[in-house]
Amino acid sequence: MEIYETEEEQLEAFKRWWKENGQSTIIGLVLGIAIILGWNYWQDHKRVQAEQASALYGQLIQAVTADKKDSAEKLAERIQEQYPKTEYAAYSGLLLANIKVQQGDIAKAQAILTGIAAGSNNELSNIAKIRQVRLMLAGGQYEQGLQLINGVDPATSSSFSGNYDELVGDLYVALDRLDQARSSYQKALENGYKSPLLQFKIDDLTAPEKGAVPAVEPGK
Repeated sequence: MEIYETEEEQLEAFKRWWKENGQSTIIGLVLGIAIILGWNYWQDHKRVQAEQASALYGQLIQAVTADKKDSAEKLAERIQEQYPKTEYAAYSGLLLANIKVQQGDIAKAQAILTGIAAGSNNELSNIAKIRQVRLMLAGGQYEQGLQLINGVDPATSSSFSGNYDELVGDLYVALDRLDQARSSYQKALENGYKSPLLQFKIDDLTAPEKGAVPAVEPGK
């Protein structure tokens, strides 16, 4: 460490240091302040966006509850257009897809659900996929439903495995592949999945073999 005997020497040393480092020091300070201000602005912006989206979502729920489909549809679309980066966009999308199903616009409902399924929120993604498969089941797209489920990542869907197993069973029943349907239902049951109709479905398949012709006793 240098020792200066006079104030003049200290002043000269400071001038040399400033000449060598002054510009970078100023730039660093400016960048640091800009980063802090930018971060604060971004956090405030996200908070305001979330609050506004939440308020609209509340109106959407009220419209759905009051069965005002036109108002609900407009509110859901507005949330998706204006606040696409909030989770309210996905939640409103699920409601909008349901409205489209009621209107008979299955293609639009599937398109909305596909977008939600591709999102980063694993829970909402799986809910959207399950609803997609149910629409496929209702529309006779059984193989497509099985393909969609086969493409689900087990690592991000473990809490929904029972839902998928039951749906696989439903699809196999529709395809008249009853042994595979029974296995899928049993798998869901053994893994602790609770569904009000699951046991009924299993019983229906295991009751005197479904579709079997009763044996005729000799002489009758």
